[in-house]
Amino acid sequence: MSTKILIADDEPNILISLEFLMKREGYDVVLARDGQEAIDAIARERPALVLLDVMMPVKTGFDVCHEVRNSETLRDTLIVMLTAKGRDTDVAKGLALGANAYMTKPFSTRELVQKVKEMLEPAP
Repeated sequence: MSTKILIADDEPNILISLEFLMKREGYDVVLARDGQEAIDAIARERPALVLLDVMMPVKTGFDVCHEVRNSETLRDTLIVMLTAKGRDTDVAKGLALGANAYMTKPFSTRELVQKVKEMLEPAP
């Protein structure tokens, strides 16, 4: 069975390209278009990893990250924050809320795939 990844982003082009990229790498992909959809999908689908946009409608990626980390059943979910907000304070906030990694847009798809693999496949 392949590893499940949730991609949460309100930008359709980013969702489509990341979905294609992650499916090509062999992952099972679930999509969410806003923060509340992301929380619902994380609870329902239990993905191993979430690619989480910061600026989304309904709830921000920061809100989603905070809720996941405060949930007894979901707190072990790996979270990679994806955002155009690359200031040090934004990165610090994401990491302080419990994100496992933080990548700023635009990012290299190769770097993103490498980061996901590193996080999901434990070192030998």
